[in-house]
Amino acid sequence: MTNAHATWIEKQRFNGVSDSGHPIIVDGDKAAGNSPMELVLIGLCGCTGYDVVSILQKKREPFTSLEVRAEAERAANPPSVYTEIKLIYRIGGNVSRKAVEDAVRLSKEKYCSVSAMLDKTAKITTVIEYADA
Repeated sequence: MTNAHATWIEKQRFNGVSDSGHPIIVDGDKAAGNSPMELVLIGLCGCTGYDVVSILQKKREPFTSLEVRAEAERAANPPSVYTEIKLIYRIGGNVSRKAVEDAVRLSKEKYCSVSAMLDKTAKITTVIEYADA
C-alpha cells in the first residue's frame, strides 16, 4: 500500500508528501508549484523515462541523454481529464533505433503504470527524436 497526503498552506496551495518523505508544493493556481494535472504529466514522463532508461541499460545501448516531453489536451468540461497525450522522447547517443523503439513500446504496453492508468481516458501517441541524427 502507498500512502500520500496534502496539507493546505494557503490559497490553492498544498504541501504534498508520500511514503518516500519528499515534500512537494502543489498549487491549483500555478503560482508557487505545479498544478495537480501538471504533476500527472510529469509523473507520466518520469515513469516512461525510467522504463526506457532501464531497458536500454540492460541492452547495453550507449545512450548519453534522454528527455521525455508530454503535449496534452484536456476535456472541455469537468472533469477535465486528459483526452490526448503525445509523448516525445529525445534520445542522444549512438543507439540502435530498433532498441529505442522496442523500449518505448515495452514501456507503453507493459511497464509504465501511469501510462496504463491514463490510457483509460486518453489516446497516447509517441514520437522518437534522435539528438545525434
